[in-house]
Amino acid sequence: MTNHVSGNLGESKMTSPDHEPIPSERQGKRKREPEGSRAGARRADAALLWTARILCLAGVIVSVAAAILTGSMLKHGQIAYATILVVVFVVSSVLGIRFWRQSPSAVRFKPLRWMGVLAFTLVLAAVGWLVPSAAIAPSLLAMQSDARVTVNETSDQIVLAPAHSEKRLGLFFQPGARVDARAYVATLRPLAEEGFTVVIPKQPLGIAFLATGAFKGARTQHSPVDRWVVGGHSLGGTVSALDAQSFSGASTDPVVGLLLFASYPATDMSAVPVKVLSLSGSNDGLATVEKINNSKALLPADSTFTVIEGAVHADFGDYGAQAGDGQPGISRDKARANISTDSLAFMESLNSAD
Repeated sequence: MTNHVSGNLGESKMTSPDHEPIPSERQGKRKREPEGSRAGARRADAALLWTARILCLAGVIVSVAAAILTGSMLKHGQIAYATILVVVFVVSSVLGIRFWRQSPSAVRFKPLRWMGVLAFTLVLAAVGWLVPSAAIAPSLLAMQSDARVTVNETSDQIVLAPAHSEKRLGLFFQPGARVDARAYVATLRPLAEEGFTVVIPKQPLGIAFLATGAFKGARTQHSPVDRWVVGGHSLGGTVSALDAQSFSGASTDPVVGLLLFASYPATDMSAVPVKVLSLSGSNDGLATVEKINNSKALLPADSTFTVIEGAVHADFGDYGAQAGDGQPGISRDKARANISTDSLAFMESLNSAD
């Protein structure tokens, strides 16, 4: 009797009433998962781990290389790019150490992790693309104050202040994309020497569209200036055209002129009541003669268009050669002198009209 009962109990441990495998048997079936499937999963886990390791190493290399290429701009540029380089270096280093200590194992949320890998790859690409073009001579030499001009450099702008002037017209000038603000000092300093205050903002990441509020914040801060010409090089000129549209009718500190260096507006401003001088280079490979001619319909009918023969895109600042640009037909010094002369004449014409 006792043995029979024990046998029944033994059977009950092996099956459920519906003859379903009990948990221990189901676990055994999972253990018998095909070897090929498990091997494929291990390879995928290893691939993800090695991709993360390599990406972290690339992050360290890219951030260090970008810092070296940026050079003095780490100190003289707007702080945003330097901050990004530090963050990328630290994150890459910390995660890299962690990943190199890990061994391949089952990884949860693989799709999300691969999305993270893609996102970080895009960040590294952006870091490399955002390396700025640093200023070179003679603009670096022009950063020194003298008896005629005081050069004030802060974390967000450069101001060329005439030592002795009562002129109430000033110039607010936006740099081109990823170009050191100091690169325009030699070109614009002659304006300050003749009594015009010149303000050059330092743009976050070197992108003018990230500094669209810079003029609004500066326009009332430079007494005795109460009338402004806004201007810029390339993308900086496009953003300055927006400022001209926004502040041409202001009751105080209005914009009365627009100075474009190898640039053109993005929208129609033909009805905006400002004087415009568009300076361009005949050999410019970026803001080509065709593009400048096509922009004429977007500007007021009385705008002045001056083409500097032989000049290229990079002649409008001192930052070296630029990818995609044309071949210069005149020396950089001659191009700079022509640009300065024409810009000063434009400022003088607006000042005399006061």
